Amino acid sequence: MLDIKFIRENAELVQKAIRDKRMNIDLKALLLVDEELRLKQVEMEQLQAERNQKSKLIAQARPEERDALKAQVATLKPRLEQLETEVRQLTEQFEQAMLLVPAPARADVPIGRDDSENVEVKTWGTLPSFDFDIKDHMALGEALDIIDTKRGVKLAGSRSYVLKGYGAQLEQAVLRLTQDHLLRKGFTQLSIPVLVKEEAMQGTGYFPSGREQAYLVERDELVLVGTAEVSLTSYHSGEILKEEQLPIRYMAQSSCFRREAGTYGKDTAGLYRVHQFQKIEQVIISRADTEDSDKLHTELLTNAEEILQALELPYRVVYVCTGDLGQGQVRKHDIETWMPSRKAYSETHSCSTFHDFQARRLKLRYKDKQGQNVICYTLNNTAIATPRVLIPLLECHQQSDGSIRIPKALRPYMNGLELIPAPRSL
Repeated sequence: MLDIKFIRENAELVQKAIRDKRMNIDLKALLLVDEELRLKQVEMEQLQAERNQKSKLIAQARPEERDALKAQVATLKPRLEQLETEVRQLTEQFEQAMLLVPAPARADVPIGRDDSENVEVKTWGTLPSFDFDIKDHMALGEALDIIDTKRGVKLAGSRSYVLKGYGAQLEQAVLRLTQDHLLRKGFTQLSIPVLVKEEAMQGTGYFPSGREQAYLVERDELVLVGTAEVSLTSYHSGEILKEEQLPIRYMAQSSCFRREAGTYGKDTAGLYRVHQFQKIEQVIISRADTEDSDKLHTELLTNAEEILQALELPYRVVYVCTGDLGQGQVRKHDIETWMPSRKAYSETHSCSTFHDFQARRLKLRYKDKQGQNVICYTLNNTAIATPRVLIPLLECHQQSDGSIRIPKALRPYMNGLELIPAPRSL
Protein backbone atom coordinates (compact mmCIF):
# COMPACT_ATOMS: atom_id res chain seq x y z
CA MET A 1 0.00 0.00 0.00
CA LEU A 2 1.20 3.50 -0.77
CA ASP A 3 1.04 6.45 1.60
CA ILE A 4 -1.97 8.59 0.65
CA LYS A 5 0.17 11.68 1.12
CA PHE A 6 2.59 10.29 -1.49
CA ILE A 7 -0.31 9.64 -3.86
CA ARG A 8 -1.67 13.18 -3.44
CA GLU A 9 1.74 14.73 -4.06
CA ASN A 10 2.73 12.36 -6.90
CA ALA A 11 -0.55 11.71 -8.70
CA GLU A 12 1.08 11.77 -12.16
CA LEU A 13 3.74 9.25 -11.12
CA VAL A 14 1.12 6.93 -9.63
CA GLN A 15 -1.06 7.29 -12.74
CA LYS A 16 1.98 6.30 -14.82
CA ALA A 17 2.43 3.22 -12.60
CA ILE A 18 -1.20 2.26 -13.23
CA ARG A 19 -0.67 2.66 -16.97
CA ASP A 20 2.74 0.91 -17.07
CA LYS A 21 1.51 -2.04 -15.00
CA ARG A 22 -1.56 -2.26 -17.23
CA MET A 23 -4.02 -1.99 -14.36
CA ASN A 24 -7.58 -0.68 -14.50
CA ILE A 25 -7.82 1.70 -11.54
CA ASP A 26 -9.61 5.05 -11.36
CA LEU A 27 -7.11 7.19 -9.47
CA LYS A 28 -9.22 10.35 -9.85
CA ALA A 29 -12.14 8.62 -8.12
CA LEU A 30 -9.87 7.64 -5.24
CA LEU A 31 -8.60 11.20 -4.82
CA LEU A 32 -12.16 12.55 -4.87
CA VAL A 33 -13.18 10.09 -2.14
CA ASP A 34 -10.08 11.09 -0.19
CA GLU A 35 -10.96 14.79 -0.44
CA GLU A 36 -14.61 14.26 0.49
CA LEU A 37 -13.63 12.04 3.42
CA ARG A 38 -11.21 14.63 4.79
CA LEU A 39 -13.81 17.43 4.55
CA LYS A 40 -16.45 15.38 6.35
CA GLN A 41 -13.96 14.28 9.02
CA VAL A 42 -13.10 17.93 9.69
CA GLU A 43 -16.78 18.89 9.93
CA MET A 44 -17.50 15.92 12.21
CA GLU A 45 -14.57 16.75 14.51
CA GLN A 46 -15.70 20.39 14.73
CA LEU A 47 -19.26 19.37 15.64
CA GLN A 48 -17.96 16.85 18.18
CA ALA A 49 -15.82 19.57 19.76
CA GLU A 50 -18.81 21.94 19.86
CA ARG A 51 -21.00 19.25 21.43
CA ASN A 52 -18.38 18.47 24.06
CA GLN A 53 -17.93 22.15 24.88
CA LYS A 54 -21.67 22.71 25.30
CA SER A 55 -21.98 19.53 27.38
CA LYS A 56 -19.39 20.90 29.80
CA LEU A 57 -21.29 24.18 30.01
CA ILE A 58 -24.47 22.31 30.95
CA ALA A 59 -22.80 20.94 34.06
CA GLN A 60 -21.67 24.44 35.06
CA ALA A 61 -24.79 26.37 34.04
CA ARG A 62 -27.55 27.65 36.28
CA PRO A 63 -30.71 25.52 36.20
CA GLU A 64 -32.66 28.05 34.14
CA GLU A 65 -29.94 27.95 31.41
CA ARG A 66 -29.58 24.18 31.14
CA ASP A 67 -32.65 23.50 29.01
CA ALA A 68 -31.50 25.95 26.35
CA LEU A 69 -28.02 24.40 26.27
CA LYS A 70 -29.45 20.89 26.09
CA ALA A 71 -31.61 21.96 23.16
CA GLN A 72 -28.52 23.30 21.38
CA VAL A 73 -26.70 19.98 21.93
CA ALA A 74 -29.75 18.07 20.68
CA THR A 75 -29.77 20.04 17.41
CA LEU A 76 -26.23 18.78 16.68
CA LYS A 77 -27.10 15.11 17.05
CA PRO A 78 -28.84 14.45 13.67
CA ARG A 79 -26.01 15.99 11.66
CA LEU A 80 -23.37 14.17 13.72
CA GLU A 81 -25.10 10.83 13.19
CA GLN A 82 -25.35 11.52 9.48
CA LEU A 83 -21.66 12.46 9.31
CA GLU A 84 -20.61 9.38 11.25
CA THR A 85 -22.47 7.18 8.76
CA GLU A 86 -21.01 9.02 5.77
CA VAL A 87 -17.47 8.93 7.18
CA ARG A 88 -17.78 5.20 7.86
CA GLN A 89 -18.99 4.52 4.31
CA LEU A 90 -16.36 6.77 2.72
CA THR A 91 -13.62 5.21 4.86
CA GLU A 92 -14.59 1.77 3.60
CA GLN A 93 -14.55 3.00 -0.02
CA PHE A 94 -11.22 4.71 0.54
CA GLU A 95 -9.55 1.69 2.16
CA GLN A 96 -10.74 -0.71 -0.54
CA ALA A 97 -9.52 1.63 -3.30
CA MET A 98 -6.15 2.10 -1.59
CA LEU A 99 -5.60 -1.67 -1.61
CA LEU A 100 -5.63 -1.63 -5.43
CA VAL A 101 -3.16 1.19 -6.10
CA PRO A 102 0.16 -0.12 -7.52
CA ALA A 103 3.63 0.90 -6.44
CA PRO A 104 5.58 2.83 -9.10
CA ALA A 105 8.37 0.80 -10.66
CA ARG A 106 11.98 1.81 -10.26
CA ALA A 107 13.07 4.28 -12.93
CA ASP A 108 15.29 1.78 -14.77
CA VAL A 109 12.61 -0.93 -15.10
CA PRO A 110 11.93 -1.53 -18.81
CA ILE A 111 8.51 -0.49 -20.08
CA GLY A 112 6.69 -3.43 -21.62
CA ARG A 113 3.37 -5.20 -21.96
CA ASP A 114 4.11 -8.74 -20.77
CA ASP A 115 6.85 -11.31 -20.16
CA SER A 116 7.77 -11.34 -23.86
CA GLU A 117 9.28 -7.89 -23.30
CA ASN A 118 11.43 -8.77 -20.29
CA VAL A 119 15.10 -7.95 -20.86
CA GLU A 120 17.84 -10.58 -20.63
CA VAL A 121 20.70 -9.38 -18.42
CA LYS A 122 22.75 -12.55 -17.90
CA THR A 123 23.17 -16.18 -18.94
CA TRP A 124 25.07 -18.95 -17.17
CA GLY A 125 26.12 -22.40 -18.30
CA THR A 126 26.25 -24.19 -21.62
CA LEU A 127 23.03 -25.51 -23.11
CA PRO A 128 23.16 -29.32 -23.19
CA SER A 129 23.62 -31.08 -26.53
CA PHE A 130 22.55 -34.66 -27.12
CA ASP A 131 23.58 -37.25 -29.71
CA PHE A 132 20.35 -39.18 -29.16
CA ASP A 133 16.64 -38.46 -29.27
CA ILE A 134 15.82 -36.80 -25.96
CA LYS A 135 12.74 -37.46 -23.86
CA ASP A 136 10.75 -34.92 -21.91
CA HIS A 137 10.54 -35.14 -18.13
CA MET A 138 7.24 -37.01 -18.20
CA ALA A 139 8.49 -39.71 -20.56
CA LEU A 140 11.62 -40.05 -18.44
CA GLY A 141 9.70 -40.02 -15.16
CA GLU A 142 7.16 -42.61 -16.27
CA ALA A 143 9.81 -44.92 -17.75
CA LEU A 144 11.80 -44.71 -14.51
CA ASP A 145 8.63 -45.13 -12.43
CA ILE A 146 9.41 -41.95 -10.47
CA ILE A 147 6.48 -39.75 -11.63
CA ASP A 148 2.86 -40.94 -11.56
CA THR A 149 0.32 -38.41 -12.81
CA LYS A 150 -2.40 -41.01 -13.49
CA ARG A 151 -2.77 -41.85 -9.82
CA GLY A 152 -2.16 -38.22 -8.84
CA VAL A 153 -5.20 -37.23 -10.91
CA LYS A 154 -7.16 -40.12 -9.39
CA LEU A 155 -6.37 -38.76 -5.93
CA ALA A 156 -6.72 -35.02 -6.46
CA GLY A 157 -7.93 -34.16 -9.95
CA SER A 158 -6.21 -32.33 -12.80
CA ARG A 159 -2.70 -30.88 -12.49
CA SER A 160 -1.89 -33.38 -9.74
CA TYR A 161 0.97 -35.86 -9.51
CA VAL A 162 2.83 -38.30 -7.29
CA LEU A 163 6.62 -38.44 -7.01
CA LYS A 164 7.73 -41.97 -6.29
CA GLY A 165 10.93 -43.71 -5.23
CA TYR A 166 13.93 -41.90 -6.66
CA GLY A 167 11.62 -39.05 -7.77
CA ALA A 168 10.58 -38.32 -4.17
CA GLN A 169 14.19 -38.73 -3.02
CA LEU A 170 15.40 -36.35 -5.71
CA GLU A 171 12.89 -33.70 -4.64
CA GLN A 172 13.96 -34.00 -1.01
CA ALA A 173 17.63 -33.88 -2.00
CA VAL A 174 17.09 -30.60 -3.86
CA LEU A 175 15.21 -29.12 -0.89
CA ARG A 176 17.82 -30.21 1.65
CA LEU A 177 20.69 -28.88 -0.45
CA THR A 178 18.87 -25.55 -0.70
CA GLN A 179 18.17 -25.40 3.04
CA ASP A 180 21.81 -26.05 3.88
CA HIS A 181 22.96 -23.40 1.40
CA LEU A 182 20.74 -20.72 2.96
CA LEU A 183 21.64 -21.71 6.50
CA ARG A 184 25.29 -21.18 5.60
CA LYS A 185 24.30 -17.74 4.32
CA GLY A 186 22.90 -16.78 7.74
CA PHE A 187 19.19 -17.25 7.14
CA THR A 188 16.97 -18.22 10.05
CA GLN A 189 14.74 -21.15 9.16
CA LEU A 190 11.08 -21.07 10.21
CA SER A 191 8.44 -23.76 10.05
CA ILE A 192 5.34 -21.76 9.21
CA PRO A 193 1.56 -22.18 8.84
CA VAL A 194 0.29 -22.69 5.32
CA LEU A 195 -3.28 -21.95 6.42
CA VAL A 196 -3.42 -18.23 7.21
CA LYS A 197 -5.92 -15.51 7.96
CA GLU A 198 -7.01 -13.25 5.13
CA GLU A 199 -5.20 -10.33 6.77
CA ALA A 200 -1.87 -12.00 5.93
CA MET A 201 -2.87 -12.39 2.26
CA GLN A 202 -4.05 -8.79 2.12
CA GLY A 203 -0.99 -7.54 3.96
CA THR A 204 1.42 -9.12 1.49
CA GLY A 205 -0.58 -7.91 -1.51
CA TYR A 206 -2.10 -11.21 -2.65
CA PHE A 207 -5.60 -10.01 -1.77
CA PRO A 208 -7.80 -8.53 -3.05
CA SER A 209 -6.44 -8.58 -6.62
CA GLY A 210 -5.13 -12.16 -6.56
CA ARG A 211 -8.02 -13.72 -4.70
CA GLU A 212 -9.10 -15.88 -7.65
CA GLN A 213 -5.77 -17.77 -7.48
CA ALA A 214 -6.16 -18.85 -3.86
CA TYR A 215 -7.80 -21.86 -2.27
CA LEU A 216 -10.20 -20.57 0.38
CA VAL A 217 -11.15 -22.57 3.46
CA GLU A 218 -14.29 -20.48 3.84
CA ARG A 219 -15.82 -22.39 6.74
CA ASP A 220 -12.87 -21.40 8.93
CA GLU A 221 -12.11 -18.07 7.20
CA LEU A 222 -8.62 -19.24 6.30
CA VAL A 223 -6.59 -19.38 3.09
CA LEU A 224 -4.01 -21.85 1.78
CA VAL A 225 -0.86 -19.91 0.88
CA GLY A 226 0.65 -19.92 -2.60
CA THR A 227 4.08 -19.17 -1.15
CA ALA A 228 5.78 -19.12 2.25
CA GLU A 229 6.41 -15.42 1.55
CA VAL A 230 2.96 -14.72 3.00
CA SER A 231 3.71 -16.25 6.40
CA LEU A 232 7.34 -15.12 6.57
CA THR A 233 6.63 -11.49 5.68
CA SER A 234 3.59 -11.36 7.99
CA TYR A 235 5.48 -12.93 10.90
CA HIS A 236 6.26 -9.53 12.48
CA SER A 237 3.08 -7.75 11.33
CA GLY A 238 1.87 -5.10 13.77
CA GLU A 239 5.25 -5.05 15.53
CA ILE A 240 7.88 -2.35 16.02
CA LEU A 241 11.33 -3.87 15.59
CA LYS A 242 14.65 -2.41 16.66
CA GLU A 243 16.84 -0.96 13.92
CA GLU A 244 19.81 -3.03 15.09
CA GLN A 245 17.80 -6.21 14.37
CA LEU A 246 17.71 -5.38 10.65
CA PRO A 247 18.11 -6.83 8.15
CA ILE A 248 16.31 -10.01 9.20
CA ARG A 249 16.81 -12.97 6.86
CA TYR A 250 14.15 -15.69 7.00
CA MET A 251 13.64 -18.84 4.96
CA ALA A 252 11.00 -21.55 5.05
CA GLN A 253 10.06 -24.67 3.17
CA SER A 254 6.33 -25.11 2.69
CA SER A 255 3.69 -26.75 0.61
CA CYS A 256 2.13 -24.15 -1.69
CA PHE A 257 -1.28 -24.13 -3.34
CA ARG A 258 -2.46 -22.25 -6.44
CA ARG A 259 -5.69 -22.64 -8.36
CA GLU A 260 -4.04 -21.53 -11.63
CA ALA A 261 -7.24 -19.68 -12.50
CA GLY A 262 -7.16 -18.32 -16.02
CA THR A 263 -4.68 -20.93 -17.28
CA TYR A 264 -7.19 -23.42 -18.68
CA GLY A 265 -5.52 -25.44 -21.43
CA LYS A 266 -2.07 -23.95 -20.68
CA ASP A 267 0.77 -26.27 -19.61
CA THR A 268 -1.71 -28.97 -18.64
CA ALA A 269 0.74 -31.82 -19.27
CA GLY A 270 3.65 -32.51 -16.97
CA LEU A 271 4.95 -30.80 -13.87
CA TYR A 272 5.31 -27.20 -15.01
CA ARG A 273 1.99 -25.80 -13.76
CA VAL A 274 0.47 -27.74 -10.88
CA HIS A 275 -1.90 -27.00 -8.00
CA GLN A 276 0.34 -28.14 -5.13
CA PHE A 277 4.11 -27.89 -4.90
CA GLN A 278 7.02 -27.47 -2.53
CA LYS A 279 9.02 -24.28 -2.31
CA ILE A 280 11.76 -22.79 -0.19
CA GLU A 281 11.31 -19.03 0.02
CA GLN A 282 13.76 -16.34 1.08
CA VAL A 283 12.42 -13.18 2.74
CA ILE A 284 14.38 -10.19 4.02
CA ILE A 285 13.00 -7.41 6.23
CA SER A 286 15.26 -4.36 6.07
CA ARG A 287 15.64 -0.71 6.97
CA ALA A 288 13.92 1.87 4.78
CA ASP A 289 17.05 2.49 2.76
CA THR A 290 17.00 2.15 -1.05
CA GLU A 291 20.73 1.49 -1.33
CA ASP A 292 20.56 -1.29 1.28
CA SER A 293 17.51 -2.74 -0.44
CA ASP A 294 19.33 -2.86 -3.77
CA LYS A 295 22.24 -4.78 -2.20
CA LEU A 296 19.86 -7.22 -0.53
CA HIS A 297 18.04 -7.78 -3.83
CA THR A 298 21.36 -8.79 -5.38
CA GLU A 299 22.06 -11.07 -2.42
CA LEU A 300 18.76 -12.91 -2.82
CA LEU A 301 19.27 -13.29 -6.56
CA THR A 302 22.81 -14.57 -6.07
CA ASN A 303 21.65 -17.22 -3.59
CA ALA A 304 19.22 -18.67 -6.13
CA GLU A 305 21.82 -18.58 -8.90
CA GLU A 306 24.34 -20.43 -6.73
CA ILE A 307 21.80 -23.19 -6.12
CA LEU A 308 21.13 -23.61 -9.84
CA GLN A 309 24.86 -23.64 -10.51
CA ALA A 310 25.26 -26.40 -7.91
CA LEU A 311 22.57 -28.34 -9.78
CA GLU A 312 24.57 -27.77 -13.01
CA LEU A 313 21.57 -26.24 -14.77
CA PRO A 314 21.99 -23.52 -17.41
CA TYR A 315 19.82 -20.45 -16.85
CA ARG A 316 19.33 -16.82 -17.71
CA VAL A 317 18.33 -13.81 -15.63
CA VAL A 318 15.80 -11.33 -17.02
CA TYR A 319 14.85 -7.87 -15.80
CA VAL A 320 11.07 -7.94 -15.65
CA CYS A 321 9.22 -5.21 -17.54
CA THR A 322 6.45 -3.07 -16.06
CA GLY A 323 3.59 -5.06 -17.60
CA ASP A 324 4.86 -8.25 -15.94
CA LEU A 325 5.38 -6.69 -12.51
CA GLY A 326 3.01 -7.35 -9.65
CA GLN A 327 1.04 -4.60 -7.97
CA GLY A 328 3.49 -4.00 -5.14
CA GLN A 329 6.77 -4.84 -6.84
CA VAL A 330 9.19 -1.98 -7.36
CA ARG A 331 11.42 -4.21 -9.44
CA LYS A 332 11.83 -7.90 -10.17
CA HIS A 333 14.32 -10.27 -11.74
CA ASP A 334 13.19 -13.68 -12.94
CA ILE A 335 15.53 -16.62 -13.32
CA GLU A 336 14.58 -18.85 -16.24
CA THR A 337 16.15 -22.31 -16.40
CA TRP A 338 16.75 -24.18 -19.66
CA MET A 339 14.19 -26.90 -20.32
CA PRO A 340 15.17 -28.99 -23.37
CA SER A 341 11.66 -30.32 -24.07
CA ARG A 342 10.31 -26.77 -24.22
CA LYS A 343 13.36 -25.62 -26.23
CA ALA A 344 13.34 -22.53 -24.07
CA TYR A 345 14.35 -20.92 -20.82
CA SER A 346 11.34 -21.05 -18.49
CA GLU A 347 10.70 -19.26 -15.21
CA THR A 348 11.79 -21.04 -12.03
CA HIS A 349 12.53 -18.09 -9.67
CA SER A 350 11.26 -14.54 -9.05
CA CYS A 351 13.26 -12.03 -7.01
CA SER A 352 11.20 -9.03 -5.91
CA THR A 353 11.78 -5.71 -4.14
CA PHE A 354 8.73 -4.09 -2.52
CA HIS A 355 10.19 -1.18 -0.52
CA ASP A 356 7.47 -0.26 2.04
CA PHE A 357 4.46 -1.54 0.04
CA GLN A 358 3.91 -4.76 2.01
CA ALA A 359 5.18 -3.46 5.36
CA ARG A 360 2.79 -0.49 5.30
CA ARG A 361 -0.17 -2.85 4.85
CA LEU A 362 1.20 -5.12 7.59
CA LYS A 363 2.01 -2.24 9.99
CA LEU A 364 5.56 -3.60 10.13
CA ARG A 365 7.88 -0.93 11.52
CA TYR A 366 11.17 -0.33 13.29
CA LYS A 367 12.37 2.36 15.67
CA ASP A 368 15.31 4.26 14.22
CA LYS A 369 18.23 5.85 16.07
CA GLN A 370 16.24 9.09 16.48
CA GLY A 371 13.42 7.20 18.18
CA GLN A 372 11.07 7.55 15.19
CA ASN A 373 8.87 4.68 14.00
CA VAL A 374 9.70 3.91 10.36
CA ILE A 375 7.99 1.53 7.90
CA CYS A 376 10.29 -1.38 7.01
CA TYR A 377 11.26 -2.49 3.49
CA THR A 378 10.70 -6.10 2.35
CA LEU A 379 12.17 -8.34 -0.34
CA ASN A 380 11.78 -11.97 -1.34
CA ASN A 381 12.99 -14.57 -3.79
CA THR A 382 12.38 -18.22 -4.52
CA ALA A 383 15.32 -20.32 -3.42
CA ILE A 384 13.94 -23.43 -5.14
CA ALA A 385 10.53 -24.66 -6.24
CA THR A 386 9.72 -28.26 -6.98
CA PRO A 387 8.50 -30.14 -8.94
CA ARG A 388 9.13 -27.42 -11.56
CA VAL A 389 12.91 -27.56 -11.10
CA LEU A 390 12.76 -31.34 -11.65
CA ILE A 391 11.91 -30.63 -15.30
CA PRO A 392 15.37 -29.26 -16.21
CA LEU A 393 17.06 -31.53 -13.68
CA LEU A 394 15.74 -34.67 -15.38
CA GLU A 395 15.90 -33.39 -18.94
CA CYS A 396 19.33 -31.75 -18.88
CA HIS A 397 20.98 -34.68 -17.09
CA GLN A 398 19.38 -37.52 -19.05
CA GLN A 399 21.65 -40.14 -20.55
CA SER A 400 21.29 -42.12 -23.78
CA ASP A 401 20.22 -45.28 -21.92
CA GLY A 402 17.41 -43.44 -20.11
CA SER A 403 19.26 -43.02 -16.82
CA ILE A 404 19.62 -39.66 -15.07
CA ARG A 405 22.99 -38.35 -13.93
CA ILE A 406 22.90 -36.93 -10.41
CA PRO A 407 24.85 -33.63 -10.10
CA LYS A 408 27.79 -33.94 -7.72
CA ALA A 409 26.32 -31.45 -5.22
CA LEU A 410 23.20 -33.63 -4.84
CA ARG A 411 24.93 -36.98 -4.37
CA PRO A 412 25.49 -36.63 -0.60
CA TYR A 413 21.72 -36.10 -0.27
CA MET A 414 21.02 -39.18 -2.42
CA ASN A 415 23.11 -41.60 -0.33
CA GLY A 416 26.00 -41.28 -2.78
CA LEU A 417 23.89 -42.25 -5.81
CA GLU A 418 25.50 -41.07 -9.06
CA LEU A 419 22.78 -42.21 -11.46
CA ILE A 420 19.09 -42.92 -11.32
CA PRO A 421 19.44 -46.25 -13.11
CA ALA A 422 17.98 -46.78 -16.54
CA PRO A 423 14.67 -48.66 -16.74
CA ARG A 424 15.07 -52.32 -17.57
CA SER A 425 12.94 -51.98 -20.69
CA LEU A 426 15.50 -49.69 -22.34
